Amino acid sequence: MYEALYLFLATGLVSMSAALSAGALNKLPEDQRPAFMNSRNGLVAVIMAGNLGALTLIGALAFGVRHLDWWIPVSCLFITFPLIHVVLFQRLLGDFKTLVLMMPLVIAAIAALYYYW
Repeated sequence: MYEALYLFLATGLVSMSAALSAGALNKLPEDQRPAFMNSRNGLVAVIMAGNLGALTLIGALAFGVRHLDWWIPVSCLFITFPLIHVVLFQRLLGDFKTLVLMMPLVIAAIAALYYYW
C-alpha cells in the first residue's frame, strides 16, 4: 500500500504544480509575461504544458482512487497539492521556474504511472 501512496503523492504533486504554474503564467498581463511567451509558439507551449500536467493529474487521481481509499486522493487534490505548490514551489521558485522544473518530472510521472498501473 505504501508504494501506491508514494507514487500517487509524487505524481499528483508534480502534475498539479505544473498545471497551476501554467495557469498562473497564462493569467499574467502581457507586459509581465516572460520573454518567450511573447511569441505565439511560447504561449502554445505553456498551454500544452498545463494541459499535459492536468491530464497527468487525472491519471494520478485515477491511480489513487483505484489503489487507495477514496478520501486520500480527494483530500490531496483540494488541500495538500495546492497548498504545497503555493507555499513551497511558487514562493521559492516562481511560476516560470516551477513549470520548467516540473515538466520533466511530469513526463517521468507519466512513465511511472504507466509502468506501475
